[in-house]
Amino acid sequence: MENSPAKGYLCVVIAAVLWASSGTAGKALFGRGITPFDVVQVRLTLSALLLAFVFSVGFRNLFLIRKIDIGYFCLIGGLAMCLVQITYFYAISKIQVAAAIFLQYLSPVIVAFFSICFWKERLTLSKFLALVLSIAGCYLVAGGYSLDLLKMNRAGILGGLCSALCFATYTLSAERGMHRYSPWTVLFYSLFFAALTMNLFYRPLGYLWAGYSSMEWLWLTYISIMGTLIPFGLFFVGVNHIRSTRAAITATLEPISAGFIAYLFLREALAPPQILGGALVVGAIVVLQFRQERDELTPALIRAGAFDSDKNL
Repeated sequence: MENSPAKGYLCVVIAAVLWASSGTAGKALFGRGITPFDVVQVRLTLSALLLAFVFSVGFRNLFLIRKIDIGYFCLIGGLAMCLVQITYFYAISKIQVAAAIFLQYLSPVIVAFFSICFWKERLTLSKFLALVLSIAGCYLVAGGYSLDLLKMNRAGILGGLCSALCFATYTLSAERGMHRYSPWTVLFYSLFFAALTMNLFYRPLGYLWAGYSSMEWLWLTYISIMGTLIPFGLFFVGVNHIRSTRAAITATLEPISAGFIAYLFLREALAPPQILGGALVVGAIVVLQFRQERDELTPALIRAGAFDSDKNL
């Protein structure tokens, strides 16, 4: 499949906005006494079932995987994706949401470090600048300047750092899997094994007798579709087009989107430093997009003899 950077960035941006929008639904459910682990279990289970239904209707070929790759999907789904969900919500339950978001979005640094050290991906000036801008932007949007991390619950901080590590692992593993399979195949088996893990080790099928109201099921369904299935699918498609490092940096748009949505629907005002942080993250995405377009244009112009390649490295 021919890579389309514009499509890749658009997919990841939409995924980030959808992830952010589901936060409101999550807050509503937590306020009703539903635990973060309950939400994770239901969102993974419903997402896997819905995607299996879609595949069975008209895309059965997407079910096909090689036996040798079952272990890979067990790890990326049953371990990596499951831990991304659990560690993030655990961090939220122990420390401020802003701190948990900031800690999780240290993951682009991990992704970039791994890609450069082990996958021989070049650390260009534009990538380094984008990393700095995105992390600084997340720090400001999350209100990091007013957080005293040293006085926070250590278990919560550890949970947030583990969430960043798990999200980075998940992103890198997914990119490798998409060398062999469709992004949607990778997503389905990730969700399937993650749901299997949650239903085996945390109150097996507990949601069936939990007595959730119709409104709670509505929120849970929204989180499963608009906060899990669609954004993770779009994120995978994006990774397939723009590689894991750029996708991870672009996904830092999520906390900015969350702040904007909170402003629109909850009338939560954004402080000037938070607005500046949003501008920094958007700037990081612009830098990545502009540089990737140049990187892909240069070889074509060199082949055409338009200019000397040594002047455009």
